[in-house]
Amino acid sequence: MSPVIYSFDALSFNGICKTIAISLCPLIGQYDGIEPICYSRNVELSGNIIFQPSTLIMDCVAIIMTLIMIYHIRSKYTAVEIVLFFYLYMLSTLLEMLLVTGIIPTSSTAYPWFTAIHIGTICATYWCLLLNGFVGFQFAEDGTPISLWSIRISTFIWFIITGFLAIGTFLGVGTLSYQNQSALWVFYIILNYIMFFVYIVSQIVLVINTLDDRWPLGDILFAACFYATGQILMYVFSPVICDNTKHYVDGMFFATICNLLVVMMIYKYWDSITKEDLEFSVGSKQNVWEVKELLGEEELQNYGYLQTAAFKDSNNQQQYQSYEHPY
Repeated sequence: MSPVIYSFDALSFNGICKTIAISLCPLIGQYDGIEPICYSRNVELSGNIIFQPSTLIMDCVAIIMTLIMIYHIRSKYTAVEIVLFFYLYMLSTLLEMLLVTGIIPTSSTAYPWFTAIHIGTICATYWCLLLNGFVGFQFAEDGTPISLWSIRISTFIWFIITGFLAIGTFLGVGTLSYQNQSALWVFYIILNYIMFFVYIVSQIVLVINTLDDRWPLGDILFAACFYATGQILMYVFSPVICDNTKHYVDGMFFATICNLLVVMMIYKYWDSITKEDLEFSVGSKQNVWEVKELLGEEELQNYGYLQTAAFKDSNNQQQYQSYEHPY
């Protein structure tokens, strides 16, 4: 087995980019970017070179699974703020698929802008997840305009801030440059980790203090384990994985799988702690009303008579019809 070759530089992506080729690596460190020690082999498709083909397949699977989860979330009426998180995750996965696979070439003038959008989307996804972690504490009634729009607007603002910080780093705006990456590193690495950690802790507190059922704890703990595993495989063991698989896959492939599992566990956790509001879901719960109609017929048979009523006439006088005796 190959030795673990791991490089880490505080407040700099140089060490990370020597380990794994994330989307921003061609734009920082040097004028032509930084290449990793070992990376997944490419394939030729219709005359085009596709990098990270295994990751491309997993990104497609992740997008399909996310669409399925979004469909089920939109069929509910309780705590629907979480749907924005899944939209952002799907968008970030799509952008990652376009960037790391070389569908948008690094030589293109659009590459820095798409990468900045990608980084902004990732950071906004973490921010949205953090805010959804506080929805269960009922600081604002879930599903209300103040709850929905506060999350949407603040997430958009966070996306703008991190996106401009990224493009400023890539293009060398002000004191930012591809060599001075400390601000972007703090937002992309430190703050994202902190937000995910706060979300996990807040949900553990929520389940313990407010729910009788403890099973949702398993979902949230599995999400934390998958997340930690994915980050370690990508940022630490990627060269080892790449070397031992003969360059067929690297840490990014397994990180993509783990990230999908994290999102699926978050969905399962959310689904287990939310309850359907029947008052607003008559159309989607027809079988509930069919049961009620059957109960009504049984009640009439048990009483043995048919009750009828007449409405008020034009003079507001009430008339009553006598009941028919079953004999």
